[in-house]
Amino acid sequence: MFRRLPLALCMAFALGLAQSAQAMSLRELRALEKNDPQGDVYALYYLVGLMEGTLEFHANAVRMGAAPSICLLGRRLEPRMAGELFDTELRRRAELYEVDMPAQLVMANALATVYPCN
Repeated sequence: MFRRLPLALCMAFALGLAQSAQAMSLRELRALEKNDPQGDVYALYYLVGLMEGTLEFHANAVRMGAAPSICLLGRRLEPRMAGELFDTELRRRAELYEVDMPAQLVMANALATVYPCN
């Protein structure tokens, strides 16, 4: 049943989980960065957790039979890269993302773009 679960369905499920867990929206993330004295640090920690959570969710979906969409293939992915991955994705597809969308969607798309499965 899950053997050929399309990426769109996986992403919809991820968004459902994100909304049920009250994921931070892009607006909230930017407000945190601007309004708190240590906002940049907090936002970076959030993005690192978001990146690790997205990878774990993806790995679990693949174990359940979904087609992989993020393939590291031995390439490096370090916590310090989370902010740059996120910001690059926002710049690359600025017209796609609205401020009330969950940050998790941006991170999932960033990882799938930078680490595609061929």
